[in-house]
Amino acid sequence: MKKSKIKILISAGPTREAIDPVRFISNYSTGTFGFEIARQAKRRGHQVTLVSGVTYLKKPAGVKVRKVETALEMQKALCEEIKDNSCLIMNAAVCDYRPLKFFRKKIKKSKKTFNIKLVKNPDILKNLGKLKKNRLLVGFAVETESVIKGAIRKLKEKNLDLIVAAKVSRFYSPFGPHRINAYIIGKQGECQKIINATKQRLSQKLLDRIEELWYTNL
Repeated sequence: MKKSKIKILISAGPTREAIDPVRFISNYSTGTFGFEIARQAKRRGHQVTLVSGVTYLKKPAGVKVRKVETALEMQKALCEEIKDNSCLIMNAAVCDYRPLKFFRKKIKKSKKTFNIKLVKNPDILKNLGKLKKNRLLVGFAVETESVIKGAIRKLKEKNLDLIVAAKVSRFYSPFGPHRINAYIIGKQGECQKIINATKQRLSQKLLDRIEELWYTNL
């Protein structure tokens, strides 16, 4: 019997939270992994929608792409798109906080110190986890310590089916096109360690797990 294709929604890249017209808060995410997952999923014949923060990557062929900048914009786009999709892969690095106030004019360098009050952004994946129904939800965890323990906690708190975890430190970054070490962890605590993998190979391994879960539960 021919297997049905999965409607997959992927988020990728960083969000930006503006301070003034020339400055913003963001992170080191490049969108490389999320774009590669989208590319590989499309090659497998799945229907793919990609919601991306600001990146300079080439659009994957045949993939619907929505561009956003802030966490609130990403939340809006994902809430709209998830209604028509069966699987969410939340790869985006969403800023946890945003400035309480946007300064409409450039902040001048007049003081030795300058304080910016931040407010918490919504936890997009956790909120979508409450609306999960029969969808597959995949998250990502980048930790400086206790990588597996932290990832499993996030998996449970956000009602996920799978989570990809990697370590980050001052001397090692999982962001960008280089090879990384990562774990793919399931709901029962099953943990697949992948060593020195390209983003392409890691994307394929992740999609293998997603397809296995999806077709097993049809």
